[in-house]
Amino acid sequence: MAVRLLKVSSLATAVLASSGFYLSSKQLDINDLSVIRFGRAALTTAVISYDYLTAFRHVAHGSEEYWALKSKVHQRSAERLLDLCCANRGTFIKVGQHLGALDYLLPEEYTSTLKVLHSRAPQSSMEEIQQVIREDLGKELSELFVLFEEKPHGAASLAQVHKAVLHDGKTVAVKVQHPKVQRQSSKDIMVMEVLVKAVHWLFPDFAFMWLVEESKKNMPLELDFLNEGHNAEKVANMLSHFPFLKISENLGKMYSEMIFVHGFVHCDPHPGNVLVRKCPRSQKTEILLLDHGLYQALQPDFRMNYCRLWMSLINGDLSGVERYSRRLGAGDLYPLFACMLTARSWNSVNAGISSVPVTHAEDVEIRTNAAQYLPQISDLLNRVPRQMLLLLKTTDLLRGIETTLQTRASSSSFINMSRCCVRAVARHKRIKARSRRRRLQITLAESLSLWKLSVYELLLWVRGLVITRWLAALLTFLH
Repeated sequence: MAVRLLKVSSLATAVLASSGFYLSSKQLDINDLSVIRFGRAALTTAVISYDYLTAFRHVAHGSEEYWALKSKVHQRSAERLLDLCCANRGTFIKVGQHLGALDYLLPEEYTSTLKVLHSRAPQSSMEEIQQVIREDLGKELSELFVLFEEKPHGAASLAQVHKAVLHDGKTVAVKVQHPKVQRQSSKDIMVMEVLVKAVHWLFPDFAFMWLVEESKKNMPLELDFLNEGHNAEKVANMLSHFPFLKISENLGKMYSEMIFVHGFVHCDPHPGNVLVRKCPRSQKTEILLLDHGLYQALQPDFRMNYCRLWMSLINGDLSGVERYSRRLGAGDLYPLFACMLTARSWNSVNAGISSVPVTHAEDVEIRTNAAQYLPQISDLLNRVPRQMLLLLKTTDLLRGIETTLQTRASSSSFINMSRCCVRAVARHKRIKARSRRRRLQITLAESLSLWKLSVYELLLWVRGLVITRWLAALLTFLH
């Protein structure tokens, strides 16, 4: 194993040395050079691998000292990975953000460290912005805008947004791609592919090729701003009926609508892409979704199976959990799949996730099991449909926001999901129905189910009122 690692380290050293000779004769930004970007990534990979290979030699496996040391190795490796993402920027930050959302797969030291990438994005200088606009549009800023604010209102891994005013007086948001990202992205993904294969060679249980494949497929979509514009217009029409008042509850409602009813899902809801503001006219709180580059269009059969799976999970229907998990490609690993999808223990899944509150002990159990079952998790991620990978990422990001706002696994979120699932299944059945009578039966059954959910929601609201608790306490005292 050490010999293998020595080969990786030698390659990284050779790459860095050769790049030094090259730079001595040319005045270039070293971050523009693929050889430097590859060398930096290869060296970081070699150092992290060497750390894992050698750190535990003199420690008994499973002892308290072993677990304490392992946590330290995880932490310093995560910090090295963070430094690499910040140095190489672009695609590396994007992938780092994805890794930071994999709570069901990676140790907490990694996810908590890499989560900062959602807010620590690079900014391009004004000179770089002018050059990008000049190259893409063939005009100077002054020819396009009366006013263009130099300070960006937001910066992400691939682009940043500036406020500007057109010559007709209209105020607009201008999203400008970071220079060189388009050119570097395909090479960066190739670098990641080589290094992931090398790490898998050293550590056979490490199987993250699915992440590289997803990046290879999704990155061109995120870099296509015309595609992003079309997605923004489509989702604006799709969700135009939502007047939002509460943040986390309605974020879940919005995503349930996208996933279960429409099958067209915004797949990057990290905190930097969700803006909450007061409407200047109505003074009501609004949610704005930003960055519409990455959407997933779900196939109808996949969406129905996913919808029925969630209904089974909410209701504690284990036969349904197994049936629909298998249909989604989980096979005999359906218990693990259910736990990954919900971030709940198998005991909670058995009882019905809507009836069992989330506890800190359960979260610890989930993380411990994730480390223990890493080979099975990797196998599962490689066998499920590719659509599922982005949905897992999306639900993890949403769960992170709910955890921050302390609304995770609330009854309202399950009720909203159930409503969307009922509507989606009813719509699907109506499309398949051959008679008007059958369609009427389906509509009546849908209305009854939605009415039951509304009554249940009303009962929960009444039960939560302070006066209800007082009355219950008074009756108990009198009794």
